[in-house]
Amino acid sequence: MNELKLSKRLETVANFIPKDAIVADIGSDHAYLPCYAVLNGIAKSAIVGEITEGPFQSSKKQVQKSELADSVIVRKGDGLEVLRKGEVTCITIAGMGGALIHKILEEGKEKLEGVVRLILQPNINASVIRSWLLENEWQLIAEEILEEDDKIYEILVADRGDPKIPYHETSLDAGLLFGPFLMKDQQNPFKKKWLQECEHWKTIVEKLNQAANTPENNRKRNELIHQIELAKEVLK
Repeated sequence: MNELKLSKRLETVANFIPKDAIVADIGSDHAYLPCYAVLNGIAKSAIVGEITEGPFQSSKKQVQKSELADSVIVRKGDGLEVLRKGEVTCITIAGMGGALIHKILEEGKEKLEGVVRLILQPNINASVIRSWLLENEWQLIAEEILEEDDKIYEILVADRGDPKIPYHETSLDAGLLFGPFLMKDQQNPFKKKWLQECEHWKTIVEKLNQAANTPENNRKRNELIHQIELAKEVLK
């Protein structure tokens, strides 16, 4: 993978960047995605945000190698603190856990002024991002699920709008957990992911049945049983 040929995962992210967007790629790691987007005429310009020195230097070297120093700026900082209000129109955050992406968005809410699209690719816990979008007036407009190198990835795309619209045709619980668009399409990676998750949840429930009868264990067991029932309903 490089700035000319992305992984399937990052190419899917790039496909959702609006034409002529000014993109911020947070936690870019090598700056492949923003360089690709600018080189291919998708984005007008880009800002790369890195929190640690190693990825910061790697991204700077990649931008120089791609001869994009005038179009792609690399900054060091935590999450959206690398941005000024109204500076970008699209934000991409890929390859992190859902809880960390949630934290970045929540702590940087004031930097979302002028942003019209969020493209988010959590490695795990996509549901917490869907919940954040719902609570903060971002409408989920598309989702993709794909398998690459034996890993399954979900990509969530959101614009400003009525956050409840995607959930009109499904229960909110199921929509937030499985994704309203993904559960409608039910592609092979979707079925594979949730069948595996169900087996994992069942194993945990069995262990909790044998564990101490505490309020926390009971809460966790009931939550997992509810999720298993939701999955059965969705996958049937």
